[in-house]
Amino acid sequence: MRRRFPGLRKLILFAGDMAIVAASSYAAIFMVVAYSGVNLDRELYQRMLPVMLSVVGILLIFDGLLSLTRKKYSEVFIDLAIVMLKMFVIMMAISFFLRDFAYSRSILIVAAAMQFAFLAIWNKLCWQIEHDDMIPRRVLVMGNDSETHVLISRLRNHSYLKDHVQYVCHDFETGQWKTFMNDVDLVILCSDLKLIHKAAMLHYCQMNEKQVFIIPDFYEMYCSNVDLDKIDDIPVFRPRYLKLTTEQKIMKRCLDIVVALIATVGLIPVFILVAIAIKADSEGPVFFRQRRVGEQEKEFTIYKFRTMCIDAEKQTGPVLASVNDPRITRVGRFIRATRIDELPQLANVLIGNMSIVGPRPERLFFVEMLKKELPEYIHRSNVKPGITGMAQVFGKYNTTPYSKLVYDLIYIQNFSIISDIALMLKTVRVLLSKSQTEGVGKEKLDEPAEFAATATRSGYKQ
Repeated sequence: MRRRFPGLRKLILFAGDMAIVAASSYAAIFMVVAYSGVNLDRELYQRMLPVMLSVVGILLIFDGLLSLTRKKYSEVFIDLAIVMLKMFVIMMAISFFLRDFAYSRSILIVAAAMQFAFLAIWNKLCWQIEHDDMIPRRVLVMGNDSETHVLISRLRNHSYLKDHVQYVCHDFETGQWKTFMNDVDLVILCSDLKLIHKAAMLHYCQMNEKQVFIIPDFYEMYCSNVDLDKIDDIPVFRPRYLKLTTEQKIMKRCLDIVVALIATVGLIPVFILVAIAIKADSEGPVFFRQRRVGEQEKEFTIYKFRTMCIDAEKQTGPVLASVNDPRITRVGRFIRATRIDELPQLANVLIGNMSIVGPRPERLFFVEMLKKELPEYIHRSNVKPGITGMAQVFGKYNTTPYSKLVYDLIYIQNFSIISDIALMLKTVRVLLSKSQTEGVGKEKLDEPAEFAATATRSGYKQ
């Protein structure tokens, strides 16, 4: 069912956000002046206010905060906190480069705190209205047994979406699904359905105004971003190569060097503190080295902070980390949860065998295993592996290899510098989300055995 006035809702939310940012800025000036009695250059703050509004507006758009539907409020709250943190850093940098040293840092701190508090309340109110206005959707799921089982378990775990599975149909040929159509609002088509069957169901749903979600297979992923061409008067789609052009590689490399240099210099205090904590917590080296597969399937040495005891896989061989894994040290548990253990890979970026954004590098053992199950897996090696990526931002640590691969190939197919910057900004939220850093654990026990076996072969950490 369609939401009423979605564009107007976004406009009201955005206008309220901007009004709160502006009002909080003036309130912060009044409070600091009243408390300290210092005379301030009000014209300076009036000049900087449009800059602040522009920065916050862009960040809200990049972080997807113009719409609150189908989100948990905890996610919205964290996103707002991150937006305010980014705004504070950017405004500090702008005032420094413009040499506006009269721009009071105390006012900026008070303004950011007030903006966050009132934005959180305003967005909570809007989120509650959106959530209360959400009409529960009755769902029909079409696909094989294992894929529908996993999908249903995900929907049950996200009850706030109000999507309730009413029917599951494994066979298109019987036509049984047509008898369910009048009793459902949403149809989800799994990736294993034949293309001709998907086309028939899409046509039926369009004619009957039913919402459709499609879990893509690789053919559909290739066709998701195509160029229209023609042979005489026959229209043809020309899928794009899953590779970057020379110009894209050059721009991406320049961005990587700039970001890696700034991050390395800025994070030196963090490196020192983590190194001291690791040495104090357990015996062994500070850094962990391991061979991973990179661009064009060439192996390279990846660097990480050590999070496990020495010789953690001496008896077991290559295995995934699990929830409450006894091999993980106390400090290791914290730096894995916050992804701090990945920071030494900035050295890999500067060396040139990794990028800031890209598919995560895997060990040769897992790469060979996954290539047998998913032949398209080889296309991941068309670009440099990254510290973060689309699969890490939109997926979880225990997202299935198939879903991670789709994310990675979509990233390669739709690459742009803007998308890299957006993924870097979105990565901050991942660091604060526990569900996206958890190992293989309880959730996998609810899946069919044959699917769970496949799902454990991705996202290996140390």
